[in-house]
Amino acid sequence: MIAASVPIQRAHHAKLLVIDKNAWIIHAPRSSFADFLRRFDIVVANDAATLPASLAGFHAPTGEALEVRLAGSRSLDGDDVSHFVAIVFGPGDFRTRTENRLLPPRLRRGDRLALGPLCAIVERTLDHPRLVALRFEGSSASIWEGISQHGRPIQYAHVHTPLALWDVWTPIAGAPFAFEPPSAGFMLDWKTVASIREHGADFATITHAAGISSTGDDALDRRLPFDERYRISAATAHALCRAKNNGGRIVAVGTTVVRALEHSALINGTVRAGAGIATQRIGAATPLRVVDAIVSGTHEPGTSHYELLRAFVDDATLRRAADELDARDYRTHEFGDSIFIERRLRCAARAKPAERLLAA
Repeated sequence: MIAASVPIQRAHHAKLLVIDKNAWIIHAPRSSFADFLRRFDIVVANDAATLPASLAGFHAPTGEALEVRLAGSRSLDGDDVSHFVAIVFGPGDFRTRTENRLLPPRLRRGDRLALGPLCAIVERTLDHPRLVALRFEGSSASIWEGISQHGRPIQYAHVHTPLALWDVWTPIAGAPFAFEPPSAGFMLDWKTVASIREHGADFATITHAAGISSTGDDALDRRLPFDERYRISAATAHALCRAKNNGGRIVAVGTTVVRALEHSALINGTVRAGAGIATQRIGAATPLRVVDAIVSGTHEPGTSHYELLRAFVDDATLRRAADELDARDYRTHEFGDSIFIERRLRCAARAKPAERLLAA
């Protein structure tokens, strides 16, 4: 696959690879996404806006430069913004590949980090020298102001120019709780939402504090995704129940939505309204109780996002899909193309898989 290096959310030429429940692979323009929906389906997206969660500064005890990337929060309450989990890097910025970034100075409990107008205290390290719990000094208002003025969106080297905040906010973004964009939602706009409803499907949102996708450290990356907070409204929970009762499919826009819905589900698949913390790592052995299909970006094997896709479809089909993505020059990363995977019918008679192309 080709790395998407330009921050364009809804490129007119964007592609969609579809894997249906019988493991048939279909290629289509992404603009035709709603054509793959059925009456009574419900499409669920993450409405979290993205924080400017990269904060440059220095380590007060040594004077060494560093970068703090916020990766988790204690609450989805906008009045409680003093405590965060963060990954700390040494000098440098996004222009250096994450895995090549320099290490920060040794961090100890009580160390002060000067981050522009903000001061953060290291409360403790979290079983890794670069993963820390931070406490920001000051009022909630001053912390919000400091993050908004000094912070930048978390960014990786495949996008060559600095990202602006509007580059990483989805069109449906609400409150700023995500640390990296819930980028599967980049494909959405209000025209797409209208098309979803014209096809007899419903549209709903949840809020999920999407975390970081890479730390540059193999040991830390194996722990991804970190625990992530979410909130599901009563209206969304009711809409999901209605769709299920009518025989519709639950279509998640992005891996964060899958994590939230599956974590909130009761044994019978009923989604509970309210707040929670998604702690599970979803993979091939995970029985999905709620979500029937996922729309996502294209992901490389070995990433936590790719592992989640294995809950929907078998490895052989994912390998065929990866070959198709490579052969047809799909773009990867957050500004790339998309895939739509329907959960495999595990008990269905096996039919010979096939591929077909829908004209763009």
